[in-house]
Amino acid sequence: MRFTDRRHAGRSLAEWLRSPDDDTAGAAEAGAWPYGAADPLILALPRGGVPVAAEVAREFRAPLDVLVARKIGVPGSPETGIGAIVAEEPPVFDRRALQFLGLAEDELAPSVARERAELHRREDLYRRGRPEPGITGRTVLLVDDGLATGLTALAALRHLRRRQPAHLALATPVGSRNAVGELSEEADRVLVLHQPDHFRAVGEWYDDFGQVSDDEVIALLGTSSSVA
Repeated sequence: MRFTDRRHAGRSLAEWLRSPDDDTAGAAEAGAWPYGAADPLILALPRGGVPVAAEVAREFRAPLDVLVARKIGVPGSPETGIGAIVAEEPPVFDRRALQFLGLAEDELAPSVARERAELHRREDLYRRGRPEPGITGRTVLLVDDGLATGLTALAALRHLRRRQPAHLALATPVGSRNAVGELSEEADRVLVLHQPDHFRAVGEWYDDFGQVSDDEVIALLGTSSSVA
């Protein structure tokens, strides 16, 4: 299974979420929320998760907002994620990777500080003075464009769990089986449309996996279902 771009992936995911293969959610009429709990909220992990989540929010006529998380990269190789942060939470690290690379958490403090500053910049830019949405007692569906290591989603799920949602689920078009298995211990449900047998990177499952801009994120938040 391949996706043309993130919007196509979001539409495919939304259609599947309405009646997934295991049929545990069951089919629902257009606009109805099929997961058995009222007051749903769709949260996207920006930037790549926003175009995907916008399609899901549109399908279910649910409010859309963002939860900004940042990857902590390996020194000298920033694209290789070794941890993640959300809000003011302590970093979540891949401890096996730290041990393998011979790194201590303290050595990553400059990277954490730099990513924390970027996280706050994006929160201010995307939210524009709006308060964070209420989480307690709601059904929260966290959406990203794919799961590789799952570290960013892990940090986000732990942050959301502490805010006491009634039901916490993670949904994505494509993900590695290892990440799905580990995250299943953090969310009430992990809903992944495509789990390839051989997974190397999220981008290999998209024809167009270009970077999403801040302007696109802001535009999608403005045109999608009202933020709540």
